[in-house]
Amino acid sequence: MTDLMETLVENREMVQPNHANMLGSAHGGNVMKWMDEVGAMSAMRFSGETCVTARVNSMNFERPISVGDTAYITAYVYDAGRSSVKVRLIAEREDLRTREREQTTESYFVYVAIDEENRPTSVPELTVSTDRGEELRAAALEGESDG
Repeated sequence: MTDLMETLVENREMVQPNHANMLGSAHGGNVMKWMDEVGAMSAMRFSGETCVTARVNSMNFERPISVGDTAYITAYVYDAGRSSVKVRLIAEREDLRTREREQTTESYFVYVAIDEENRPTSVPELTVSTDRGEELRAAALEGESDG
């Protein structure tokens, strides 16, 4: 069994000009790639297996992340099936000078754990043993049902 809090992964990507669109903000494809990578890390921490992306629910880009700002990505596992792992992902724009953050994107990805032959393999049961973990899981389940 793996606890939800053990799956929490946070990562930053500095938005450089080569990541930007013609408006000077992070290209949506780059933001999605960063979210997918951090989500896979969370799924693998949970399962102890290699995980591949199986599904991405809707992804709304609510605010831009400008060149010079940081894309702050948070991911955690909030549910699991036999071989599937559900991960909530949040991207925020962060100004490193002021430490100000605002959410820019939220999505829910499903990963599948695979074995050495690239076949689905079982994952452990998810446990939630802290109040913070319960809050995160509840927020994910509520947000998933809204999407």
